[in-house]
Amino acid sequence: MPMKMRGTVWKFGSDIDTDRIIPARHLNTSDPAELARHCMEDEDPGFAGKVKPGDIIVAGKNFGCGSSREHAPFSIKAAGVACVIAKSFARIFFRNSFNMGLPILECPDAVDSTSAGDTLDVDFSNGIIKNVTKNKVFKANPIPQFMQELVRAGGLMKWIKKRGMV
Repeated sequence: MPMKMRGTVWKFGSDIDTDRIIPARHLNTSDPAELARHCMEDEDPGFAGKVKPGDIIVAGKNFGCGSSREHAPFSIKAAGVACVIAKSFARIFFRNSFNMGLPILECPDAVDSTSAGDTLDVDFSNGIIKNVTKNKVFKANPIPQFMQELVRAGGLMKWIKKRGMV
């Protein structure tokens, strides 16, 4: 089953650390709704109140740097964001995203050519990102099949439970 989606872009810069994704003062909970309310609030205080299910975060290099907290990709997913496209990701954020079931793609050209409010079509199976607003197409490395399975299952723990491993 191909993994495809369409969403509206929220654009952020480079070096967005996990504390700016979900501030440490809100880490006393793992409630998805509560984390969603505070997602990106130190970067854009109105984000959580305006983001719509299926929206896309597009960011510069080193997205998710800083601490290894799993709350960061979890809060993004809980806020309804369908995926994150960045020039590059911090290694631990990259892994945590798939563990939480949040698809991400690295594509510097797409980041450079995309503006806030643009509409993107994303095909994770083949790595195609189409900026519908600007009629431009970009190629990222596709998400490997196994990692697509993790995303479809809702994350690593749900994938494991589906297979009766827990």
